[in-house]
Amino acid sequence: MPNPIKKPRFDESRIAYREVVEAGTPWMHEVKAGQYFRIVDLEGNQAVDTLFYNAHNHSERYSATDTIREQGNIYLTTGSVLRSNLVKPMLTIVDDTCGRHDTIGGACSAESNTVRYAIEKRHMHSCRDSFLTALGECDCYSQKAMTKSDLSSNINFFMNVPVSPEGHLDFDDGISAPGRYVEMLAHMDTLVLVSNCPQLNNPCNGYNPTPVEMVIWE
Repeated sequence: MPNPIKKPRFDESRIAYREVVEAGTPWMHEVKAGQYFRIVDLEGNQAVDTLFYNAHNHSERYSATDTIREQGNIYLTTGSVLRSNLVKPMLTIVDDTCGRHDTIGGACSAESNTVRYAIEKRHMHSCRDSFLTALGECDCYSQKAMTKSDLSSNINFFMNVPVSPEGHLDFDDGISAPGRYVEMLAHMDTLVLVSNCPQLNNPCNGYNPTPVEMVIWE
């Protein structure tokens, strides 16, 4: 039997970084190996689109394919190991008060807003825009500049994307609530890229995008 995940004891005095990220805003920060990274859904039903990179080699990054295959589950929760495209463990979810997170719904974009909703929705801000804005502003820790080619399949924390037996996806009302969080232990120095989703056209944010909080602690 595998060892059970031990829930870390949160200690406010050991917080190394804390920031509230407004809805529709990108966020990028490094989480060191051995640190805990917590995302708090402050008001509930807020999707948080997230990508992870090896902080010292950005060509190694979170892989939805390898993560899903290795755990045999399309959803993430406590005990899920987030793996890179080299199949290395990047982070493990050690605490989760939401219960399920999406790996296949992808990030909203101008193109998907147009196809799914209406041509006049094309101009609306999207997670892909937020990702590209953050990449354009990143100093990249002295590495080669990051571009849109560095974007890959993301995790949607707190987002409810049920899948039917026939493989149909739905973007449904969230299953999170105010104050719920997901917490990960980093196994390598990890660059985290987040879009706090601005989507207004489906219920993933309750049609009302809200702030989330990022906490890194030792």
